[in-house]
Amino acid sequence: MKILVTGFDPFGDDKINPAIEAVKRLPAEIHGAQIVKQEIPTKFGVSAEVTHDAIVREQPDYVLSVGQAGGRFGLTPERVAINLDDGRIKDNAGYQPLNHTIHDDGAPAYFAQLPIKAMARAIRDAGLPSTVSNSAGTYVCNHIFYQVQYMRDKEFPNIKAGFIHIPFLPEQVVARPETPALSLADDVRGLTAAIGAIVDRDGKGDIETIEGTIA
Repeated sequence: MKILVTGFDPFGDDKINPAIEAVKRLPAEIHGAQIVKQEIPTKFGVSAEVTHDAIVREQPDYVLSVGQAGGRFGLTPERVAINLDDGRIKDNAGYQPLNHTIHDDGAPAYFAQLPIKAMARAIRDAGLPSTVSNSAGTYVCNHIFYQVQYMRDKEFPNIKAGFIHIPFLPEQVVARPETPALSLADDVRGLTAAIGAIVDRDGKGDIETIEGTIA
């Protein structure tokens, strides 16, 4: 089994992004699955192009996209991607779409194929906070989540894909009082546990338990 894991580069006023920093530090193999790592730019459109090229090159069984969610306390596997770009800030190319449909021929929304409840449970079993999230937002994180689902729908029907958000790093909240953060080591540990759950639940579906939150 091969799992492609992508992580975004820094954006906005931050000089570091926990997503790519954690992805780079993942082990090369988790529960017997080969882990392939790919940095992607925090840019609408271009992030999808880079990911598409990686899928064509690597032919993975799974794609897990990782992004930063400043303000969240835990690692949050995402349930659904929506067909909307609505940027609260400009991306790294200076582009800020407002109420923009990602693909006119795409579904209004796509659900992840990953065992998101098992992933949340595995992260908590590793001693870290985690719940299932029902909103990936409308910025570049949701964009890549939706784009990979669209690719799966139109071109790569055999892959399974999804998205997980991780919190700020401690150094990112020095000037953000009362904002939660998680260490890079914990990010890596949590992502490793989540990926382990993906491998362990392959062909079995998700677990039947309550793991969600309102957002």
